[in-house]
Amino acid sequence: MSEQFAVTAPRIFDGEQWLHDAALILRSGLIEAVVAQNDIPSAIRIVSMHDGMIVPGFIDVQVNGGGGVMLNEKPDVDGIHAICAAHARFGTTGLLPTLITDTREITAAAIAGGKEAERTKVPGFLGLHLEGPHLSVKRKGAHDPALIRPMDDSDFARLVEARKHLSVLLLTAAPESITNEQIRMLVQAGIIVSLGHSDSSYAVASQAAASGASMVTHLFNAMSPLGHREPGMVGAALGIGSLNAGLIADGLHVDPAAIGIALRAKTGPGHIFLVTDAMSTIGTDLTSFTLNGRTIYRTDGRLTLEDGTLAGADLDMISAVRFMHRTIGLPLDEALRMASLYPANSIGLGDQLGALREGMRASFLHLDNGLDIKRTVIDGEIVFGNPFD
Repeated sequence: MSEQFAVTAPRIFDGEQWLHDAALILRSGLIEAVVAQNDIPSAIRIVSMHDGMIVPGFIDVQVNGGGGVMLNEKPDVDGIHAICAAHARFGTTGLLPTLITDTREITAAAIAGGKEAERTKVPGFLGLHLEGPHLSVKRKGAHDPALIRPMDDSDFARLVEARKHLSVLLLTAAPESITNEQIRMLVQAGIIVSLGHSDSSYAVASQAAASGASMVTHLFNAMSPLGHREPGMVGAALGIGSLNAGLIADGLHVDPAAIGIALRAKTGPGHIFLVTDAMSTIGTDLTSFTLNGRTIYRTDGRLTLEDGTLAGADLDMISAVRFMHRTIGLPLDEALRMASLYPANSIGLGDQLGALREGMRASFLHLDNGLDIKRTVIDGEIVFGNPFD
């Protein structure tokens, strides 16, 4: 939409503060200005959200599936499109479809699908997250241990080549399966390295961070715990300021008390941010699905393998925001930052997404006062909810 127009609401959260009687001036998918409503140019159309609030769109860097689709099972542009569309209903305006450890062939197919999604500008697609296969078998979680392996030269070359065609490429790896030199070279190639599914010590994790790893995947889950003599990966995530850490805020993966402790303990400038780790169940009534040939069961919001191992999450981003606000007790503005600004910063897109400021992409949400999604807007276009008046 190339027309210039203004969008107003009773409240607008710009990523830092709440604005009253303000408006977003939009053109060609970008925010041209944020102004007082009295300063809206008289010649342009005004779209009024008569109730609720406008907030930055959510950014989710760990999305395995949605809308009945798992990226592992449909690693192509159609699968990516279905996943992005499913999560837009729940406020996610940008995401990284995430491939759980799989074969070399499936990995290659997912990368090819990501390249096509980038070329065709699939709404909501920001890049890819490859979670594995370079993980620790001891901390495998729901990943198939038969497919976990150390990184070799061909893996490295494939990642570097893929990054040339993807705006964002995130790799979750365990320091046990990847060397510090490989981390340095991957980061130099523009790849974001996240530490996860690891039984490493604090010292080993610190060395990986010093080599350029900048993130930790789903804090507390599938990693060495915080101990008073060995702080482990959890201690590294909280104590090393350069590391950002994703958090699955569903009350199942991490106890609310542990979430509160982590938020108080986290050393900056890195932040804890929200991820869904969502599977194909989002936006569906599925009761089970398959991953790497194994059945995952959905029961009362919990996804598990047959042996009871948690296998991803039955979680959407607006539910995670509500949980952080209503259960954990965070101010709404901080819960919103955890779903927008902090994840955008973690993948190097904080100058484009995660806030509503001049020059940024016009990706935002219209929420009602009960925190339900009324509209989702990606780059100035409504992808969920009623059209602009």
